[in-house]
Amino acid sequence: MKPMAGPKLLVVHTSSNKAVNGVALTSPASPMPFLGSSRCLWLVVFLALFTCVSLLTVFSTARASAGAAYQATLLTVSAVASGGGGGGGAAEVGLPGYVFDALVQYAAAAGNSTASMPEADVRAIASVLRPRAPCNLLVFGLGAETPLWRALNHGGRTVFLDENPYYVAHLEGAHPGLEAYDVAYATAVRELPDLLDAARAAECRPVQNLLFSECRLAINDLPNQLYDVAWDVILVDGPRGYTEGSPGRMAAIYSAAVMARTKGTETEVLVHDYEREVESTCGREFLCEENRVTGTSTPSLGHFLVRGGAAANREAFCGPPAGNAN
Repeated sequence: MKPMAGPKLLVVHTSSNKAVNGVALTSPASPMPFLGSSRCLWLVVFLALFTCVSLLTVFSTARASAGAAYQATLLTVSAVASGGGGGGGAAEVGLPGYVFDALVQYAAAAGNSTASMPEADVRAIASVLRPRAPCNLLVFGLGAETPLWRALNHGGRTVFLDENPYYVAHLEGAHPGLEAYDVAYATAVRELPDLLDAARAAECRPVQNLLFSECRLAINDLPNQLYDVAWDVILVDGPRGYTEGSPGRMAAIYSAAVMARTKGTETEVLVHDYEREVESTCGREFLCEENRVTGTSTPSLGHFLVRGGAAANREAFCGPPAGNAN
């Protein structure tokens, strides 16, 4: 036979079933279905991760935008409170008005214990702080309202003075960042007449450096830097003054009156428990009835607006400066 010319093609037919010794064998399954299901699984995982990353990005952007808007609101409120923002410096950040009002509302509603101020006094003090804050606030006395005064003056400087060093340390631990100092008082309520006579002597002047004062009513053991602060608001709610042997608030009221005249321009001085003899007598003696603001005073709160600088009388606590003709 004549051989075939040209290329040869060998075709092999595979069979899925073969018989070996009469037993049928099944060929191994194709790997393609496994690879297909694996690819689908990886695709699902990728899509899930992509979705999570996208959602996290959206949430982070939303929170950042909300934070920026909140900061802008705080700056706007502070600028309005400080008079319209015409100056070149950055405005201090104070509490938004609705937060301020909410704090006062809850504090006033909770003031039903003997250790708390009456609601009328809390609201009166808050009404003085609202147009001033954030400001330099000095408070004589620690008590139930301490966190409130500090919160209402958010963004300003709030300093507390108290005669009990253990209570000062306790509240500093309970309220991190609280600025408080203990004061040693060498007075007693029973000494009021003698202390008033001594205060009318020459060394108890209305404008002076309390740090070097020889007046018995002068508080001169504070940190030196506190005497250089122009205080915007001074609240006298301490030390204790309800018994004859208590330190009384003679020194606190006198020192507040001197601080307001020496470093301040216009200082709001608030005296709590004004219905008591020491507080009312010293208020009239050193803060003066002509400086009293009746609109925010209550039977138990005296409110005074004390002017310092050139407007202060350097010879006497009450009355116009000696150089004024009128």
